[in-house]
Amino acid sequence: MRVLVVGSGGREHALCWALAASPLLTRLWCAPGNPGTAQHAENVAIGVQDIAALVAFARDNKIDLVVPGPEAPLVAGIADAMAHAGIACCGPTAAAAQLEGSKTFTKEVADAAGIPTAKWERFDNADAARAFVRLRGAPIVVKADGLAAGKGVVVAATVAEAEDAIASFMEAGTLGAAGSALVMEECLVGEEISFFALCDGTNAIPLGAAQDHKRVGEGDTGPNTGGMGAYSPPPAFTPELEAETMVRIVRPALAEMARRGTPFTGILFAGLMLTTDGPKLIEFNVRLGDPETVCLLPRLQSDLLPALLAACDGELKQFTLRWHARAALAVVMAARGYPGTPVRHTPIGPLAAAEAVPGALVFHAGTEMLNDRLVSSGGRVLTICGFGPDLATAHASAYRAVGAVPWPDGFFRRDIGWRALG
Repeated sequence: MRVLVVGSGGREHALCWALAASPLLTRLWCAPGNPGTAQHAENVAIGVQDIAALVAFARDNKIDLVVPGPEAPLVAGIADAMAHAGIACCGPTAAAAQLEGSKTFTKEVADAAGIPTAKWERFDNADAARAFVRLRGAPIVVKADGLAAGKGVVVAATVAEAEDAIASFMEAGTLGAAGSALVMEECLVGEEISFFALCDGTNAIPLGAAQDHKRVGEGDTGPNTGGMGAYSPPPAFTPELEAETMVRIVRPALAEMARRGTPFTGILFAGLMLTTDGPKLIEFNVRLGDPETVCLLPRLQSDLLPALLAACDGELKQFTLRWHARAALAVVMAARGYPGTPVRHTPIGPLAAAEAVPGALVFHAGTEMLNDRLVSSGGRVLTICGFGPDLATAHASAYRAVGAVPWPDGFFRRDIGWRALG
């Protein structure tokens, strides 16, 4: 099969790594890709939101399956455009992708489907949002309604922090149009889990769970990021909780989306809070997480490619996935200045020593080749995955490989996995 992966981050490198192992694969491309994806696929210089060019490339190269990584092209309608061209695409339509494109839409779906979630209100006016915060008090969660690359959520411990977030999002416009409307939520308490399900519009099968570390600093301090590391499986998320999540959250969401005439196909990412009342939905995303993918796919024993095809073909009802009995832990190496303005084009030395660490994998997230040298090109630059029979072994392998990366301008959290390793 001829496959095109869309994206350029650590998630897409991990996808290319996994798909390249499939005996069904005959040729693999990644658009636009990075130096890491180039190890497994042929990179194509097309941006993730250049839908017309991606469709033309897929048509000209007789692509059998398109696998979008990030949310932006899905919300922009890449699945619709590929379907119009007769090309299979493992992702939701633009209408179904509103589960990530609009926090309000997700809350309305959750309420209609009876999915347990936080109480919420929507605001289009900053003064009204401030009045609500002063009335309700803190802690409270302030969310930009639109896509904000993981930076549109503030868990405000005080009324002042919430008011600062409202002013930043709605008045200063720090998130552009994404922050023009806000969703204000009660603050759920518990452990946060990233759960993934592969969906075919009617049926869904579990695609694993991970626990992410959103804050930039150790001890979960500092501002939110797109994720500084993750591990899988999270011990707190038992098989019983996974089954409860499928019954109370994933399948009701699929049923409600189908009832609305917008069935969901692709990967449904449920951000969960494990409360004393059971799992509650924080938000839905419509794709794999990053960095969660980096610690999920090394645990997958089954061939990923036929699973993605089964989702596109509506054939998941009898499909199952097998998993290795091992743990994996991913550590993000970020550029100085992240999650603000990262310092770019700092040189990264040879990665051979890190790649040679037993039980470790090195994935590129924000790198490029400049004058034949590997340099940083974004905020999150490398993601190092360690794996082993238990989480402690995975942790040791990951950090051993991190220590072998010659990049003095990078930084990383040293406590990934602290909840489970305690």
